[in-house]
Amino acid sequence: MQSYFYQLADCLQTCLHDKEQSTCWFSAESSDFVRFNRSAIRQPGHVRQLSLHLQYIIGQVHLSASFHLTGDLSQDQALIAHEWQQLRTQSRDLPEDPYLLLATEVHSTTQQQDADLPTTERMVADILEAAQGTDMVGLLTTGSQYRGFANSCGQRNWYATRNVIFDWSLFHADDKAVKSNYAGFVWDRAAFMYKFAEARRQLQLLALPPVSIAPGSYRVYLTPTALNELISMLNWGGFSEKALRTRQSCLRKLQAGDVQLHPAVHLSEDSSAGLDPVFQEQGFIKPERIPLIANGRLQGSMIAPRTAQEYGIAANGAGDAESTRSLVMQGGDLAMRDALQALGTGIYISNLWYLNFSDRENCRITGMTRFACFWVEVGEIRAPLNVMRFDESLYRILGEDLLALTQETEVLMDDSSWGERHTGGTILPGALLQSMRFVL
Repeated sequence: MQSYFYQLADCLQTCLHDKEQSTCWFSAESSDFVRFNRSAIRQPGHVRQLSLHLQYIIGQVHLSASFHLTGDLSQDQALIAHEWQQLRTQSRDLPEDPYLLLATEVHSTTQQQDADLPTTERMVADILEAAQGTDMVGLLTTGSQYRGFANSCGQRNWYATRNVIFDWSLFHADDKAVKSNYAGFVWDRAAFMYKFAEARRQLQLLALPPVSIAPGSYRVYLTPTALNELISMLNWGGFSEKALRTRQSCLRKLQAGDVQLHPAVHLSEDSSAGLDPVFQEQGFIKPERIPLIANGRLQGSMIAPRTAQEYGIAANGAGDAESTRSLVMQGGDLAMRDALQALGTGIYISNLWYLNFSDRENCRITGMTRFACFWVEVGEIRAPLNVMRFDESLYRILGEDLLALTQETEVLMDDSSWGERHTGGTILPGALLQSMRFVL
């Protein structure tokens, strides 16, 4: 696949006229999808697709086109030549872009993410074995993903990975269910079976009569999955350099030093995790690690080429959205097995959903509990908790109310597949809070 992409990039090079420049972004996958319902296979399938995004540049004028490839070299070369001519013709009617910034320093890279995965059939067999006797619905996604970049300066970048994501729910009755996820570059049968057994254990607890508690502030334990829902809200412009400079970021008060998070909070964009390419669509390279929050203080931001050009600063490999793609949060001192005992009496939150900002200026978020959330007394789960709505500031959750982070962290890969399988994800611990406010 890498050789195929490079041949396409060489073909594009021959299409250039004097003073024309080009970039191209290659995206491909060979993926297996297996849908389960009532613990049985309902829809197995395979997707193989290749696409190319071309950017035509002459001076400060640029425009682009995206299209699918056939996999036949001669046909795809002809398609590239045709699309390039179309872009050339259209470029005559466009104005210059003052914020266009190109990666002119050649920095070629090759990333081949190691994986240890059995056949899809073997993983499906493990899933069916684990799910016997349950009402399980889920989606297994596995296979290879490819990303490539090339430009007319001669830069060539390549990323290839194989991974697996299995997202499933075990249903008790009505809307009562346990949701879980297994993802990574390795299929560890023992680890998967253990995680599925934990979901079964929580399913049994859902059979207990549910309880409702009064609105108010409660001690809380957030699983890595629940914490991910909260942390992901920071990708709504929180770490964006453009949003910080235009005072639209939810982290503006952290930037100004008006507030500070707990000293144990360390967040960074970490390319060494292998969740995403080290290069982005315009060919800019990410540092191995971009510190964003260290010791509870804002240390950095995600800087896209356009923002860099506008403000006269250096880009750091961020895409146009200036969001994180490989966000890693450093763990703490709490062993995950001791989380319930450390919680004592309070709420165990497995999942959150329907999140939105209720007060962006103060980084306050509202949302609802989902799936298996429990009321805990003296370190023991007593009953499932009926759905509640929270309204709380991340400045408090990750600040004065943060008691501990777990030693263990969990890989949470981006399972989006709209149009194509996405890359990226987060690596996060669980979090123990002394207080979290519930309003309904």
